[in-house]
Amino acid sequence: MLLLWGILSKNQKRKKRLIISSLLVFYIFSNSFIVDEVMRGYEERDLKYSEITETYDVVIVLGGFVTDDPTQELEGFHSSSDRLFHAIKLYKTGVAKKIMIVSGSGVITNQDEKEALVIENYLLKIGIPKADLLIESESKNTHENAVNTALILNEKYVDGKYLLVTSGFHMPRAIKCFEKAGLSTTPFSVDQQAGERKFLFDHLFIPDTYALVKWEILLHEWTGFITYKMAGYI
Repeated sequence: MLLLWGILSKNQKRKKRLIISSLLVFYIFSNSFIVDEVMRGYEERDLKYSEITETYDVVIVLGGFVTDDPTQELEGFHSSSDRLFHAIKLYKTGVAKKIMIVSGSGVITNQDEKEALVIENYLLKIGIPKADLLIESESKNTHENAVNTALILNEKYVDGKYLLVTSGFHMPRAIKCFEKAGLSTTPFSVDQQAGERKFLFDHLFIPDTYALVKWEILLHEWTGFITYKMAGYI
């Protein structure tokens, strides 16, 4: 908008100021170092594998990373698939006795495709027993994830111990939703977008389009957090 205003402006002084401002804004928001610092301040960083000292009844995995492609007979794993892979690791290493997949359809145009069922089918094919899987496939957002999960687990496991696995940028909203739903969980954040702090020339100074993607993630989460707060979900 600043750039368009600058291009259309007939005042030469204002035109120059607006164009320079738009380029400055673009540079700031495409700077990897800046967005990583902001992301690092927001992302949850909780337990490390080496800090886990007990066994959990269930590891709860929040979806949003798989689509089904029946024509190719493939599951499409997208961004945030770390959630599933680390849940499998927690299960395989004996940290959690069961895996619970929580995700319905987040796509308005395709309500019949339940992500949790796609993931369940994948896990069964790689050898995880059906008896060790819990599936919640009706929730459409994080609020419903928490409410539906609480209903299932409070009935099946009285005073159970649960690990909650989701992306670090999603955990602040997710853990609040689960607390509001009355389910006590231990957060285990994965899929950290801001990795180790780097002082490399390209990271510090060269614009990167992926930095804009990270800002989109942050803005989505900030908007979601505020909206959930206003709605009383957290």
